[in-house]
Amino acid sequence: MSTQTANQLDQRTIDIVKSTVPVLAEHGEAITKRFYQLLFENHPELKHVFNQANQKMDKQPKALANAVYAAAQYIDQLEVILPAVKQIAHKHRSLNIKPEQYPIVGENLLAAIKDVLGDAATDDIIEAWGKAYTVIADVFIQVEQDMYQEVAHKNGGWLDYRDFKITHKIQESDVITSFYLSPVDQGTLPDYKAGQYITIKVNIPGSDYTQLRQYSLSDAPGKPYFRISVKREDEQNDKPAGVVSNYLHHSINVGDTLPISAPAGDFTLQESDQPLVLISGGVGLTPLVSMLHDSLQKQPDRPVYFIHAAQNGSVHAMKEHLTNLQEEYVNAQVYTCYSNPTVEDQQTNYHQLEGFVNLPWLQSILPSNEAAFYFCGPEGFMKNVNQMLTEWQVSPESINYEFFGPQGSLEVS
Repeated sequence: MSTQTANQLDQRTIDIVKSTVPVLAEHGEAITKRFYQLLFENHPELKHVFNQANQKMDKQPKALANAVYAAAQYIDQLEVILPAVKQIAHKHRSLNIKPEQYPIVGENLLAAIKDVLGDAATDDIIEAWGKAYTVIADVFIQVEQDMYQEVAHKNGGWLDYRDFKITHKIQESDVITSFYLSPVDQGTLPDYKAGQYITIKVNIPGSDYTQLRQYSLSDAPGKPYFRISVKREDEQNDKPAGVVSNYLHHSINVGDTLPISAPAGDFTLQESDQPLVLISGGVGLTPLVSMLHDSLQKQPDRPVYFIHAAQNGSVHAMKEHLTNLQEEYVNAQVYTCYSNPTVEDQQTNYHQLEGFVNLPWLQSILPSNEAAFYFCGPEGFMKNVNQMLTEWQVSPESINYEFFGPQGSLEVS
């Protein structure tokens, strides 16, 4: 990508874009908030694509601000941000983002820069960013085109959306329900990688816009169905209730159909000789359960440690199933950490640690820090886990995680 950039951008343009890095560090989020305002005012049809809940909670503007900042910083070395590009491209492919939408984004991003920076956004800066955006967009379009081609040619793969029927609806805990999905056309399902997700499309009565949501596949690949396990997001503090999660829990039943895009995502299990450590918080267990099953099937001799943190047993999904796995597989060990266990929890073998996951406890149950670590859960939980692994001097190459929703930061402020 660096060669492509060098061929398309002159040095003066590169210098101008890089000179805006300090400005983006200070005003990046204001620019991206204004960008989304303009985008939806000028193209309200895109509300069918963008998750409006993430907009209200400012998650998407923050993520975009970080991406724009990184692009400016490495405009002459875009290969540095290729992993982030691929991660975003997976989401775009899952949402069926099209090349013709990129000029719309560019036009409104430049307008937002001009609006927020005012006279500081000189003609030279706007022109340079226009050129830079074209190069960056071309990179995304090419990466996404390769992904579209890959899924189109995969056995059982498809483009756009495919209708699936709900065959089973299983309550896993007080707040998490699993939905088993089979293709209406009864055709083949593509193989996918443990940890990947699908996008579902729902049209909720009374809502002006189609709702798209991405949910991790919570069972191992190779089954004749897909399974997602969805947490019902209730209103709490300043966090609004989950429109789609509540609709799925209360209104979608066995026999109903949902349009679904093909599996996507780069948070995937890699085969390795190292022990596997899976650490989940709340509904973050969904991709890790898929990884657990996949590892036990493909590498039954690989030691696996599954560590799950929850408030208590009433919100702990799949607890009996996970506990039983360690009886079936000698190399599987399952640990549970409840921050607020009930009396009933204390009388069962599900509950093993009261409080929060901490480093001394991890060190007491794991043989060493030489393992492949995967973790997922609420942002605060992931920050805590990442800090512990860093303190334990786990190799950065062995630390893998995924945010549900827009990419955030695990830096502890």
